[in-house]
Parts: sequence; structure tokens; C-alpha cells
Amino acid sequence: MTNVKELIVNRVPKFLVGNIAGTIVDTLVLWLFSHLVFSRYTGQVIISPIISFECAVFANFLVSYFFTWKDRITQSGKGSFFRRYAVYNASCTGGFLIKMGILMLIQFLTKWDVVICNLLALCVSGIFNFSMDEFVIFKRKKAI
Repeated sequence: MTNVKELIVNRVPKFLVGNIAGTIVDTLVLWLFSHLVFSRYTGQVIISPIISFECAVFANFLVSYFFTWKDRITQSGKGSFFRRYAVYNASCTGGFLIKMGILMLIQFLTKWDVVICNLLALCVSGIFNFSMDEFVIFKRKKAI
């Protein structure tokens, strides 16, 4: 019961803070690129979300590493930071593929602006990302 309470009371709100920061970064970068840089479908719906994704991943990782799961970081240093970031980025790529599939499906079905479709898709892919963070990237080390 302690793990569930710790998860709900401590982890989820911190995860949401990180995701809000990432969502703000993602949305701003996506808007800038899809409205000011690219004018064609591929640039707006494919390339812009890729660029905004990478910016958001880095912002999310920083919040996760230094705030959300900082108590689970047993090794610190550049090597540990970048190794964990590589795994985090790979995990987020899976979440990104989920997000892109949902974004493109919603956009195809509704013809809504890509930014609105992106926000809806982020809600769904967030569940996958939390699970990966909790159980893979920042998993609790077993006591020996």
C-alpha cells in the first residue's frame, strides 16, 4: 500500500509538473515551426512535431532527473546522466510514435489544427511515458 500511496501522492504530481513543462516546450516549438517555418503538410505535421519532440524530451528529462525521480539516482556524473538520457530518449521515441499515430489519426479524421491534435495525442502517450519512467528508466533498485 505504501508504494501505491507514494506513487499517487509523490510521483504522479511531480511527473505532471515535468509533463506540463515538456508540453509547453513542445507546443511552443511546434507552433513556431508549423506556423512560421513550414508551410506544407510534411513540414507542419511531420517535421515540426519531430523537432518539438526532441526539445520536449530534453526538458522532460531534466525535470525527471533532477526533480521527479532524483531519489532514485544512485550514481551521478556525466556518464550516468547521458546513459540514462539515451535510454530515456529511446523510451520517449516509443511514446512519440504512439503520439504521432494518434496525432495523424485525429488530424485526418477532424482536420483540426495540428497543435490541438498534438495536445490530445500527448494525453494518451503520457500514460506510456509514465509507465516507462516508473518501471524501466528510474525503477527502484532492489535491496540486497
